[in-house]
Amino acid sequence: MKFSEIQSKQSNGQPSQTQNHQPGLESQMNPLPIYDDPNYKGSGKLTNKVVLITGGDSGIGRAVAIAFAKEGATITIVYLEEHEDAKQTKEAIESYGGKCLLLAGDVGDEHFCKKAVQETISAFGQLDCLINNAAEQYYQENIEDISTEQLERTFKTNIFSCFHLIKAAMPHLKQGSTIINTASIVAYKGNPVLMDYASTKGAMVALTRSLSHSIVSKGIRVNAVAPGPIWTPLIPASFPADQVASFGTSTPLGRPGQPAELAPSYVYLASDDSSYVTGQVLHVNGGEVING
Repeated sequence: MKFSEIQSKQSNGQPSQTQNHQPGLESQMNPLPIYDDPNYKGSGKLTNKVVLITGGDSGIGRAVAIAFAKEGATITIVYLEEHEDAKQTKEAIESYGGKCLLLAGDVGDEHFCKKAVQETISAFGQLDCLINNAAEQYYQENIEDISTEQLERTFKTNIFSCFHLIKAAMPHLKQGSTIINTASIVAYKGNPVLMDYASTKGAMVALTRSLSHSIVSKGIRVNAVAPGPIWTPLIPASFPADQVASFGTSTPLGRPGQPAELAPSYVYLASDDSSYVTGQVLHVNGGEVING
């Protein structure tokens, strides 16, 4: 993966396209996202670590899972129902010598969240890193058009799931363990057509900061990554075709980011490289200056 090649490929946007089902399928995107950087070489930073990542079948989650596998981690991928995407991610992980458990289910369901943690423990005997990455979003120009069903669904998936999974994971996390939340630039800038989604991401930032103080005495660190516009299946599954075509082109770098460009941030936060970092948010957004 070379910056110059990505820049030339998407500096003028991408073809108009939509998908009619959340969270979308990576295999239907044009161009396909770059989720594996062949130039990224692992150095054992996560050897003997067991990681549970939600939304790990595609997009940012897939890229993070693959980078973690390169670093020696064992991975549980939680996903909704995108079985083919999940299978491809597992195959990529295994191609780098990693172990991967696939668990399909709805993270908005507290019972399933408990089950996901327990099955991870049953399979691998430990849990060292929890990554809350699953999300859904719906385009609505007017707040009056946000139904109660949509509001509840967005909050259950994006923020309630974090509480459910963290509560289930806490008995198994130990000193040196980490929790990483996928926030968003919209938590800081807002978005007039993603009001409920932006609200959940703001809540996630507050949770990251609050929880980090609450459990710092246990030696568990909590941080977040706030991506800018990243080329993932959630984009064509959320926005009108014309907005998908121009997605990401207004950033200072002039293009959307690729999932593989975020993965090293998660490796950093999960590894001992960030041993003095907790309660923080890393901004990987194509050049937007965010003071927060």
